[in-house]
Amino acid sequence: MRRLHPPAHLHVRRLRRHVHLLPVRRRGPRRRRHRAPGPPPAGGRGARPGAAARSPLRLTSCDHGSVPQAPVAPPPHDLLDPEPVLDVGRRAGLSAVGVAPAEPFDATRRILEERRAAGLSSDMQFTYRNPARSTDPGRTLEGAAALVVGALAYRRPDPEPPAGTPAARVARYAWTDDYARLRAALEVVAEHLRAEGWRAVVVADQNALVDREAAHRAGIGWYGKSSNLLLPGAGSWFVLGSVVTDAPLRPAEAPVADGCGSCTRCIDACPTGAIVAPGVVDARRCLAWLVQSPGALPHDHREALGDRIYGCDDCQEVCPPNHRADRLDVRRAPGSGDEPWVDLLELLATDDATLLARHGRWYVPRRDPRYLRRNALVALGNVGDPADPRVAQAVEDAAHHDDPMVRAHAVWAARRLGLHHVVRAASADPAPEVRDELTVPVTPRSA
Repeated sequence: MRRLHPPAHLHVRRLRRHVHLLPVRRRGPRRRRHRAPGPPPAGGRGARPGAAARSPLRLTSCDHGSVPQAPVAPPPHDLLDPEPVLDVGRRAGLSAVGVAPAEPFDATRRILEERRAAGLSSDMQFTYRNPARSTDPGRTLEGAAALVVGALAYRRPDPEPPAGTPAARVARYAWTDDYARLRAALEVVAEHLRAEGWRAVVVADQNALVDREAAHRAGIGWYGKSSNLLLPGAGSWFVLGSVVTDAPLRPAEAPVADGCGSCTRCIDACPTGAIVAPGVVDARRCLAWLVQSPGALPHDHREALGDRIYGCDDCQEVCPPNHRADRLDVRRAPGSGDEPWVDLLELLATDDATLLARHGRWYVPRRDPRYLRRNALVALGNVGDPADPRVAQAVEDAAHHDDPMVRAHAVWAARRLGLHHVVRAASADPAPEVRDELTVPVTPRSA
């Protein structure tokens, strides 16, 4: 598949791929929809003249907003066989790999914008920051022809929590930097393509693309009702990324069929009811987003946070395909650098620079360690032993922190644990957000 001179038909096809950038006469005003979007008409704007109409899109969501499930058009006969590239990806360690056309995700863009307008994305940025970019591979690489999409498994056996100290759980994808492993594998694929004379750019965990839609178009998996992408026989314990290339690789001929059926276990198990419809997640309720969001944690969801400090795996824990994958042992061995649990007392006693160095792979708003302390105090209020003097001292120390947000969450933890001396002192705090904590309903864990 070595590149010599691009044939003339590729230039024509590239022009057609970017027909959505050309001026288009509108037939009338378009109305923004504020309800759950339905499937757009087949063969919409940007369709090639004479092309057969495509079947409607079934709309679903990514982690914090909707994306479409799009059928993949039958590939032309003049495209390159992708198997040598896919084999490179498998040998590099990818758990699954496929090819998608580098066409803009037009329906995905519309839905991101609609979900953002409806408030379902909360104040997160990520792929919502610039939907025009995150749904168009051509913004990453001009003249892009294909996406080589890879999935890398991160499921590991569950270790026991540390004994003798209050600890909080970390979502599995954040135990270690699995995205570094993914990027390394995708870079092997990119180097192979470059050696053949093609251009290639790796995108993983960069918000450059809606990676789940890319993976669905590549025939890797289907959208679950939790909005996670599930791989046949392997479940959802994967990180995803792509290589954007101008190599005209033949894409997957059909998407993976839905494997959820009538199951609603993920919807039923969500501790805050964040999955508001099959495949639609309201980020304002999603614990995985709330622990990454700036500002105070919403009072309504603090008790539901339980013993979590970063991320939430509940919708994946109950998923039957994940249970089947576990029985097949589709997991990798635990690594020495894995961090499934965090010692809460140690975290609260650690200085800011060390906290950021230790947890730099996590998304921390504005790289501000106050948010790690905020999460830790809520978790400590939920799992700490009120009779443990170390717990009482940690909460009391946090109640004297320089930052009022940290002090406010310490007061909440004190009320939850029944540490009345800390609560009484808060009434004289100069910050109104700290004093306001005294009036919010809290369920005490001790008499």
